[in-house]
Amino acid sequence: MAGYDEATLERLGADAAAIMARYPDPRSGLLPMLHLVQSQDGYVSPAGIAFCARTLGLSNAEVSAVATFYTQYKRHPNGEYTVGVCTNTLCAVMGGDAIWEEVTHHLGIGHDETTPDGKVTLERIECNAACDYAPVMMVNWEFFDNQTPQSAVSTVYRLIAGEEVRPTRGASSVCSFKQMSRVLAGFPDGRADEGVGAGPATLRGTKLARSRGWTAPSFDVPADAAAAPADGAPAAGQPQSSAERPPTTPADTSAATTQAPGSTPARPEKES
Repeated sequence: MAGYDEATLERLGADAAAIMARYPDPRSGLLPMLHLVQSQDGYVSPAGIAFCARTLGLSNAEVSAVATFYTQYKRHPNGEYTVGVCTNTLCAVMGGDAIWEEVTHHLGIGHDETTPDGKVTLERIECNAACDYAPVMMVNWEFFDNQTPQSAVSTVYRLIAGEEVRPTRGASSVCSFKQMSRVLAGFPDGRADEGVGAGPATLRGTKLARSRGWTAPSFDVPADAAAAPADGAPAAGQPQSSAERPPTTPADTSAATTQAPGSTPARPEKES
């Protein structure tokens, strides 16, 4: 296969086989397999697309359609570190916009652009799913909480200088984009629990509920309650439900809906 040497193909093939073995339908492994080839090339390359397509019995176009839908898959060479600055509502109000402006000013690049040395690719993120620590910046999807313009710029310069940078939570250091892509392919590096998982801000609601004796409603439902809603109406698809309503329109009594089970629908006659 063009693009990969024999040793690389053998290694990718073994990893791809492990991915496909996780799913009843091997084609369901396309998403992690895209991360796998991204861990090899630093982006989803033409060679990576061809590898996924051939391995899963898909066309290159089908694989490309998936790869271009999700923003975690890069279609051009990515930097060693993806720095994502959240500028969604809460982070923006708390200073995310100022962080973005400061980082772009110092790096001289914009969204989805990479520094000339190939170290940092910058992204403007709509949400980092960490609103309790806004404003948040991520580096290869590791959290950097409660950032300021100054702390964000300092982190970026340390990455460029090759210094070890420690996230606020999760792993004890930031790995490379290729290494993280392999983790996302489903091959853990064992570092996820090195640091703090859920911090005080995340756990505050749980602790408050416990201190006041609050509990969530029980999910235990009587066996017969699932058969019909509380108002006595039948469940969807059951007799007398909307799925069993009497014919009210011409379409309800067309040949396609009134024939015996297993019979071939009659073709509508052409208008003269």
